[in-house]
Amino acid sequence: MGDLWVTILIGLSALLFAGAVGMLGLGVSNSLAPFFIEVSEESAGGVSGAGSVVVRKLGVMNRRFIWPGYEDKMRRSLVKAGEPSAYKPEDIMALQELGFLGALVFGLVLMNMLDFNLAWSLVVALIGFFYPLIWVNDQVAKRHLQISRALPFNLDLLTLSVEAGLDFTAALAKVVDKGKGGPLREELSLVLKQLKMGKTREEALKSMIARVDLPALSQFVTALIQADKMGTSLGKVLRIQSTQLRIERTQRAEKLANEAPVKMLFPLIACIFPTVFMVLFGPIVFAFMFGNAAGG
Repeated sequence: MGDLWVTILIGLSALLFAGAVGMLGLGVSNSLAPFFIEVSEESAGGVSGAGSVVVRKLGVMNRRFIWPGYEDKMRRSLVKAGEPSAYKPEDIMALQELGFLGALVFGLVLMNMLDFNLAWSLVVALIGFFYPLIWVNDQVAKRHLQISRALPFNLDLLTLSVEAGLDFTAALAKVVDKGKGGPLREELSLVLKQLKMGKTREEALKSMIARVDLPALSQFVTALIQADKMGTSLGKVLRIQSTQLRIERTQRAEKLANEAPVKMLFPLIACIFPTVFMVLFGPIVFAFMFGNAAGG
């Protein structure tokens, strides 16, 4: 019986140690990520640091091997993410290759330290291989969140400008000039430049929908295009859209608040309860074991 409890405690300790090492590795990877990922805005080539140079050089080598499906999908994702660090699809493939090699070395060292089967290092290597894709998707999600949060304010400002008597182009220029900085302002500024270059309002707005690919923004732009085609009052349409966006934002906040207790359940069970049980019952188990050994 005593040997069973010792085995259980050793197993729990090993799991907690592995989790701690994993969190440490994640923290180190996040700390080192700017060395490989961030690109300075000062240089024309956009390279800062030896890591970025390696990524760019390896990306150039990948151009002949990249397949069209991967390139098209990754290019769309990078555009939706706002083209972070001016990366191209071949650069993301280079990051995947470097992530695979780095994670493989880390996995071999970790499995050797823990005296586990070295085949598990391939699992760690696969995590490193897919991490750049996760990073790109995370950049898309962050940008969509920023646009969703900025949309009601900028739409209110656009509505007030139109209701004050400005036409759409002048109202959009007012929003770009007075609105909050962020990805939405950048997209509206690009739309304004396209309108000044001679594009129609529908073409410029549809181009923004294709770049951002956010349902809330697409719904707003579609309503504007329909109002423009049917000759409906633009101010009235903007007022309706503004009210609808604020209602949806309130509902989304209520939904997230209701989901919070469910999301807290797993960390509570997986991280807090085992530690509490070890602190409370560990001394009792050891006392019971050593008591039986002394009695025997």
